Amino acid sequence: MTNFLERLKSPGDLKCLSLGELKQLAAEIRERIVETVSRNGGHLASSLGVVELTIALHRVLETPRDQIVWDVGHQAYAHKLLTGRLDRFDTLRRLNGISGFPRRSESPYDSFGAGHASTSISAALGMAAARDTMGGSEKVVAVIGDGSLTGGLAFEGLNQAGALKKDLIVVLNDNEMSISPNVGALASFLSRKMTSERFVRFRTGTKLLLGRIPRFGPGLLGIVQRAEGSLKGFLTPGKLFEAFGFEYVGPLDGHSLEDLIETLENVKRLKGPVLLHVLTKKGKGYPFAEESPALFHGVGPFDRATGMVKPSRERADTYTTVFGNTLVEMAEKDERIVAITAAMTDGTGLTEFARRFPGRFYDVGIAEQHAVTFAAGLSCRGLRPVVAIYSTFLQRAYDNILSDVCLQNLPIAFALDRGGLVGEDGPTHHGAFDLSFLRPMPNLAFMVPRNEEELRRAMVTAISHDGPFMFRYPRARSEGLPLNGTPEPVPIGRGETLRGGVDGVIFAVGSMIREALAAAERLEMEGIRLGVVDPRFVKPLDRELLVGAARRAALVVTVEENVLQGGFGSAVMELLEEEGLMARMLRIGLPDRYIEHGSRSELHAACGLDADGIARRIRKVVGADTPVACTPRARFTRG
Repeated sequence: MTNFLERLKSPGDLKCLSLGELKQLAAEIRERIVETVSRNGGHLASSLGVVELTIALHRVLETPRDQIVWDVGHQAYAHKLLTGRLDRFDTLRRLNGISGFPRRSESPYDSFGAGHASTSISAALGMAAARDTMGGSEKVVAVIGDGSLTGGLAFEGLNQAGALKKDLIVVLNDNEMSISPNVGALASFLSRKMTSERFVRFRTGTKLLLGRIPRFGPGLLGIVQRAEGSLKGFLTPGKLFEAFGFEYVGPLDGHSLEDLIETLENVKRLKGPVLLHVLTKKGKGYPFAEESPALFHGVGPFDRATGMVKPSRERADTYTTVFGNTLVEMAEKDERIVAITAAMTDGTGLTEFARRFPGRFYDVGIAEQHAVTFAAGLSCRGLRPVVAIYSTFLQRAYDNILSDVCLQNLPIAFALDRGGLVGEDGPTHHGAFDLSFLRPMPNLAFMVPRNEEELRRAMVTAISHDGPFMFRYPRARSEGLPLNGTPEPVPIGRGETLRGGVDGVIFAVGSMIREALAAAERLEMEGIRLGVVDPRFVKPLDRELLVGAARRAALVVTVEENVLQGGFGSAVMELLEEEGLMARMLRIGLPDRYIEHGSRSELHAACGLDADGIARRIRKVVGADTPVACTPRARFTRG
């Protein structure tokens, strides 16, 4: 049997294949995606769901001249296979391999980098406006899922696109809406016929003719337009998009290559903004993913034959699991606790909470800004909201945290999952900036627990604190500590000395505590005796503990899984400056660049954030200069 995927040199070759050959190609693409993701992990269900749509887009368009902008990008595996990356596809999400998301630096076919949701329409509209400014004629297509359409940014893009009337095609990939087969088939037929070149010419000519008839023309035109709108409104949700100024087409069967190709050929000839609505099934072609699309949305390595995710060698729960279980325990005792997430119920460990307390759980969709301000409203009425959002996605709600929460000093607990390096999802998903962008906010307390017991204590502290409280934890297995009894709250801003030393001190937070302790043990065997302190909080800092340790130390080292600019190390430097101390310091953290994808252990080693890397940096400093103890900084004054 011919392997069409292996024979493809570029997307242009799709135009030479028959419909039957394209269907075989779709099966080959699904096979390659399942094979690779079963080994490497990745976003399986979403990519399997858009195989036919991807083939149809590249068949009809002239890519890369025509631009395809993928929203989020976790559905772009078929796109990568069709655009020259077949020979590298086995490196997907691995260190130095191809990304799991579209990247402009990776291929000219990747028109816009992605990783966060709801950006495609705005980006595509910008490209269309630039095309018109520069006198181009290429087509611009945004592909957005129904989940991403819950984000406010998507509606902002729709609003301006309808107002500007640019030639723009938005493909709504809908894998949630339920439309009966008969209605869907009729709507598909009407969409194909009503977008044909002949019908468009007839409709345009008829409207012009009716508009010119004296006295009766405008009335007749209104009747025709209302009849057309009523028919489409009865069969489809198109009125919403037409209110934004779009020509609505659909819904179509997103797995019918015949319908997709014919309709796209028609749609690309239309002028102005067009929204093409296609219905797809997540996990299409792999039964286990079809049955459990949430499990196979973002999945680790699994057994293809059984669909079973391969168990981790580590027996400890993840920090996410500890968080979810502890929140259920707390909610059983405190009816004020409510939980909020932004389309990440499973990812944030809130599935059991949602099941146990459906009236106290809110999934707001991909709308982080709304989630934060919604929590502020709940808090104003006496509830204790817990907002669980990945660190990288909370960046989208910066102003809401600053103005709606911290300014009003509202008691809200923020659980920042995926704090630090997340691994294979890469730079768009690393939680590398939260310590820096949140630390300057007044009224905010920010704790970084070092293990699962400290995480539980952070949660209890957050609920009892009368103000905004952040705590972050990594995408990782916990240390396997026994979790018994009710955790005790931690005094705000109180740290802990974990190890003594006479040659210097390491201040480390969160996941870096274990690495710092291991580095200190290795250095002690070389005669370098360093203490290790867990400040617990990056804000407020334990002034007494840290300043006291710094006064006695020949070297102060800070270690954090965050960018150095404005992070924990910067906070320590500011503290020592306020105290008039001139410390010999070494700050260790993430470098000033976007960190690529790979396993957490590989990335920690590459960034010097494992025990070996920390010891190496300290060894180099200690060997380079003669230690000088902290001394009062006479020329420094505060005023």
